[in-house]
Amino acid sequence: MEAPTPPSPTELDAAERIILLWDSTASEEARERMIFEGHRDEVDRYLQAVDEIQRSMSSASLVSDDDQAKLNSAIQIAMARLEDEFRNILLNHTSPIEPDSLTSADPSSSTHSSAADSTSEFEDYSPEDDSGLTTPKASSASVGDADELLQRGDSSNTCSYRSTSSIRELDLIPSDAVVDLRNIAERMIAAGYLRECIQVYGGVRKSAVDSSFRRLGIEKLSIGDVQRLQWEQLEAKIRRWIRAAKACVRIVFASEKKLCEQIFNGIGTAIDDACFMETVKGPAIQLFNFAEAISISRRSPEKLFKILDLHDALMDLMPDIESVFESKSSESIRIQAVEILSRLAEAARGILSEFENAVLREPSKVPVPGGTIHPLTRYVMNYISLISDYKQTLNELIVSKPSTGSRYSGDPTTPDMEFAELEGKTPLALHLIWIIVILQFNLDGKSKHYKDASIAHLFMMNNVHYIVQKIKGSPELREMIGDDYLRKLTGKFRQAATSYQRATWVSVLYCLRDEGLHVSGSFSSGVSKSALRERFKSFNAMFEEVHRTQATWLIPDSQLREELRISISEKLIPAYRSFLGRFRSHIESGRHPENYIKYSVEDLETAVLDFFEGVAKSTSLNASALFVPSAAPPKLHYGASAISASVELNLGKAILSSCGNVSHGRERTSNQASGYRSLVGPARFCIHWYRANNFLTFTFHDITLRIR
Repeated sequence: MEAPTPPSPTELDAAERIILLWDSTASEEARERMIFEGHRDEVDRYLQAVDEIQRSMSSASLVSDDDQAKLNSAIQIAMARLEDEFRNILLNHTSPIEPDSLTSADPSSSTHSSAADSTSEFEDYSPEDDSGLTTPKASSASVGDADELLQRGDSSNTCSYRSTSSIRELDLIPSDAVVDLRNIAERMIAAGYLRECIQVYGGVRKSAVDSSFRRLGIEKLSIGDVQRLQWEQLEAKIRRWIRAAKACVRIVFASEKKLCEQIFNGIGTAIDDACFMETVKGPAIQLFNFAEAISISRRSPEKLFKILDLHDALMDLMPDIESVFESKSSESIRIQAVEILSRLAEAARGILSEFENAVLREPSKVPVPGGTIHPLTRYVMNYISLISDYKQTLNELIVSKPSTGSRYSGDPTTPDMEFAELEGKTPLALHLIWIIVILQFNLDGKSKHYKDASIAHLFMMNNVHYIVQKIKGSPELREMIGDDYLRKLTGKFRQAATSYQRATWVSVLYCLRDEGLHVSGSFSSGVSKSALRERFKSFNAMFEEVHRTQATWLIPDSQLREELRISISEKLIPAYRSFLGRFRSHIESGRHPENYIKYSVEDLETAVLDFFEGVAKSTSLNASALFVPSAAPPKLHYGASAISASVELNLGKAILSSCGNVSHGRERTSNQASGYRSLVGPARFCIHWYRANNFLTFTFHDITLRIR
């Protein structure tokens, strides 16, 4: 290839004059005017003059030493001028990216909504001591332009897995300006001013990138700054970072790379890559340092879901990061992103393991009042429900089974769990089941702090029932746990309910047995009245105590509460009704029967409805005053005799005390053999009566009259 023909002395002198004409150090007019803002003829003449000087310099052996010195001076003046022109064109055409352009960085749909941002899923939980369990509290992000901008472009915090490239390159500078910049860059690089060209370009464009960062709400925080922030502050910054990172990689960085290629591609070896890295390396490190700081921060359970959000976002961005930072010079950015992704994955695994240990070791010993659901149970079940929302991510991250106890280990501080019973479960599902196992193990230990076995069983029933309901309420969680294990849990809370009933009601119902009441003779005649009275007194006292205490106990689930009440009534009411029917007459024939038969069947039915409401009763159990004498005894006609009577009427659940004259009574039938006499009054009801111990007792349906 032939060398370019050097310019003639006349051409060289003309070129030198043009260069000196625009020497800003020698002319005020040159300082105030910019060549590329004037007429295109001036631009072309100046570029041609520079080309003439450069051709002469390439043929330095053909010129004298004096001419060479003049050429060197001219080219230095020209390069200084072109550097100023280069900077001016960049500045004039550099403006912040439009907000609407920054909001289109995330066209992909999310695999799951950001459940961790929902405060309703968490209950406050503060154990007695620091066990590593702290309730995540969703903090609202600061309100500002950046958040509003990002919200428009991303409706969720999470993104789909390994999406195809979502890069959207923008034209940052008009095409005619790009041509001018390329013309200047070619001449500066040919003259050996590559470093100066790159520095000018990088300085101006980096300021533009910084402006976009500010619009996106990305702060200049070192790793140390991030780690010193409170977690509540970081949650809002993580949400903003996830959205901003998509815009940065897919729009800001991608567009900067395109601009570098438009200006520098083909001019030299990898010059476009060098200019690109000069522009974005600092901002890219600033962007990824935030995620790195989170990945190496102190682990705690409340951080898991935001770390998973970061992991998902970065995983989704990896194809775009590899595309934008594909060159050798940008390899460090790719490596940093991959390492952060790995550390986020390890952090998630570590947090899950530490969460399991924290649940197992949670130390609170104060019994929950009323045997209701323990805050730990609510916290843990809400937590693993959220874990199930991230199952797609965690199924890839969690690859090993949990470290559990064995029935052969003999360790009393760790529960048993045999994997043979859970064939086919994923490692993540096994971890979730293990968390439920250790939660029950911890709850069982807490139940032992109750002094009453009945409330201990009620406590376990409430908590295991809550676990079952939370599993049933989450399709993802139920799928992972499986119906077999769910049935096992259902059997546990039903067994706890049965144990509660045994602990409470066996002793109460024991008072209603026949054994010990018959002293001699036949079944009907050999009843010990003293033993019977003691039996009624014992029953009354025990039932009143159960009612007093268990009205304050709480079953939060209305259906479970009603089912247990029905189960109690099905055992208690028939037994009491039968006992009362068999032995009532023996008490009523003696003195002060109201001291022994205090409650009707309906009273007990009503009292059972007070159970498990969590409300202390201000008064004692209300009973039908079956034997309260009236102030003005009524007159009852029996035959020709008027008998002074005290009347108490018990109609269903209503108690009616009635005093008055029952007139027009007349004898209708007589059955002397059976000792019963039927009377008919004006209301035409039939009364059966008998005489014993100076009392006449009349009964009709549920109405009882005792007449002295």
